[in-house]
Amino acid sequence: MAAKRDPTTGKWYIQYRYTDWQGNRKKSTKRGFNTKHEAEEWLRRFLLTQQADLTMPFEEFLNLYRDDAKNRIRESTMENKGHIIETKILPYFGKKKMNEITPADVRKWQNELISQGYKPTYLRSIHNQLSTIFNFAVNFYDLKSNPARKAGIIGKNYAEEMNFWTKDEFEKFSDALMDNQRAHTAFMVLFWTGMRIGELLALTPGDIDFENQTISITKSFHVIKGKEIITPPKTPKSNRVISAPDFLLADIKDYINGFLGMEKDDRLFFMSKNHLEREMAKGAKKAGIKKIRIHDLRHSHCALLMEMGVTPLEAAERLGHEKVETTLNIYAHLYPNKQKAISDKLEKVYKEDFEWQRKTEAEPEADV
Repeated sequence: MAAKRDPTTGKWYIQYRYTDWQGNRKKSTKRGFNTKHEAEEWLRRFLLTQQADLTMPFEEFLNLYRDDAKNRIRESTMENKGHIIETKILPYFGKKKMNEITPADVRKWQNELISQGYKPTYLRSIHNQLSTIFNFAVNFYDLKSNPARKAGIIGKNYAEEMNFWTKDEFEKFSDALMDNQRAHTAFMVLFWTGMRIGELLALTPGDIDFENQTISITKSFHVIKGKEIITPPKTPKSNRVISAPDFLLADIKDYINGFLGMEKDDRLFFMSKNHLEREMAKGAKKAGIKKIRIHDLRHSHCALLMEMGVTPLEAAERLGHEKVETTLNIYAHLYPNKQKAISDKLEKVYKEDFEWQRKTEAEPEADV
C-alpha cells in the first residue's frame, strides 16, 4: 500500500484495503496528495479511525465524533460546538492519545480555564462539550470511562441572576423606538411572544393567522459562514403555534401593510441579529433603562407569564422548551427572592389562623 505518483497530474495517490463498519473488506484509492508522506499519513489516520483504535490522538478521534454528530445536530449548533472545540479543547488535548487522557489531565485543563476568568455558564458549556466527546467514545468505541465525568463539572448551568425587563421597563424602551417601525415591531414580537431571535428572523406573513389570532413557529433563521439559511426550529417542542394579543397583531398588520407587494413567504424582518443588537442598545440608552441581551427578552416574557400566574407547564409550551424543568430553572433565577415572598405569605396564613383560634377560645360559650 505504498503511495505512488500519478504521471499525468504529478500528484500522489495511494491504494488500500480496509474493513468497513459492516465487516466487509473493501478496496479503494485516494488521490490528490502533494507529497508521498502526505498520502501515507492520510492512510495511517484513516485506518486508525476505521479500527476505532483508542491509541489514536484526540484530534483524530474527533473526526469520528464530528462525522456522527453532523447527521444528528443542526448545522448552526455544530458551528457553535466547533468554536469551543477548536479554541478551548483541541489546543490542550489534541495530541494526547484518547486512552491515556486521565481525570487529572482534565482537572488541570479545568483549572486553566477557571484562571482565565470565563463566566460560570460558559465554563459549563466548555466542560459539557468535552464530556460529550468522551461519552461518545465510551458508548460506541469502548473507552473504559469518561475522564471528564470523573474530574467533576465546573461552572453553572444558569447565572446567579438573569437580566430581564419588567413590563414598565419594556414600555419605556418601546416608546423610545416609536420612530423606527421595523425595530419597534420586531421587539414587540420578541417581548410579547418570547420567541427566539432565530424564530423571529424566519417569520413570514404566512405564519401569522390574524383570524385565529395565532403565530406559527415552524422554522429558524441562521447565518453560517456568511450564508443565510432557514432550518427547522431548535427542538421538536419548538415547532409550535402560539396565541397573540390583539394589540400585537394590529402592530404586525400595520407593519406588513407598509410594504408594497410583500408575499406570504417573504421574511417579515429582513435584518440581522447584529442590527437588532445595535438598535436595542440605542433604545435602552435613550429610555434610560439597563442594557440586556436580545435573548433576555425571552426571559422577560417568561417572567411576565409567571407574574401573571401562568403555570410552568403552560409557559414551557408557549416558549417551546423541551422540558418544563428548563422553565422552572429560569423562573428560579429570574426571581431569586420569591422564596422570601412565599415565606411571608405562609407567615400571614399562620397568624390569621392563630388569631382566629384565639378569638374563638376567648368568646363565651352560647347558652343552650
